[in-house]
Amino acid sequence: MRITPRVKQILDCYESDNPGTRTNLARILMEGRLGGTGKLVILPVDQGFEHGPARSFAPNPAAYDPHYHFELAIEAGLSAYAAPLGMIEAGAATFAGAIPTILKVNSSNSLATEKDQAVTGGVEDALRLGCAAIGFTIYPGSEYAFDQMEELRELTAEAKAAGLAVVVWSYPRGPMLDKAGETALDICAYAAHIAALMGAHIIKVKPPTDVISLEAAKKTYQTQNIDRSTLASRVAHVVQACFAGKRIVVFSGGEPKDLEGLYEDVRGLRDGGANGSIIGRNTFQRPKTEALAMLDKIIEIYQGKA
Repeated sequence: MRITPRVKQILDCYESDNPGTRTNLARILMEGRLGGTGKLVILPVDQGFEHGPARSFAPNPAAYDPHYHFELAIEAGLSAYAAPLGMIEAGAATFAGAIPTILKVNSSNSLATEKDQAVTGGVEDALRLGCAAIGFTIYPGSEYAFDQMEELRELTAEAKAAGLAVVVWSYPRGPMLDKAGETALDICAYAAHIAALMGAHIIKVKPPTDVISLEAAKKTYQTQNIDRSTLASRVAHVVQACFAGKRIVVFSGGEPKDLEGLYEDVRGLRDGGANGSIIGRNTFQRPKTEALAMLDKIIEIYQGKA
């Protein structure tokens, strides 16, 4: 695998990591049509846990089959495929070495009332399945946030010692945050910074709105004239919060939306300096031909062609 100067520059920001972890980061960064550019598009399919099978896959029944998602990510030329244990196990042998995989090692579900996640996989599973990384969700603001952070700390240490990369989904939610607060600029930046402080290699957050949620933060955003007028400026602020851009930051695709709205969001992410997108439902709930065309356009946007 030949490493481009841009990928070498990114890897150099992870100064404490061993060669195994750097190699697995390079696997992800060098894969697919965006390989070598420092940009990523990842397919995450953990929604069956989060929302249930019908809500996730009934719009496109082919997606009930775990092989479908491997094939979709490979055919589209994506950077990696992320999923819980059972989904990756179901295609691990057939697609071994075909695309870097990220084992999502904790999950929630719509039947639970707590804002928490159960640990459903581990580092040994990821190594057995040939994964490049583990993925873990934390809910900053939740009553269970500190427990999640302690679980993440243990798994991060184990993963790094084994040469795996760590991807952190940092999704603020809890009693102090209303729906608008969960995607407010100050809260998204805070959540991303927490993930960086926890040792994440790749940080996933939601695209931020122009809302400032915390009363204590409002004065700072006003007096420091932090620009929040466009998605690009807000994304740039979140990237800045991740050690001045020295950590890989990708943004979720969010709820299903029309294509033009999605493309406009991706342009804002690109222009703000995001490393890429991690898009699930907006991808696999469409028929494969439509999903491939959509992903082709998203990749072209990150390539600066659209």
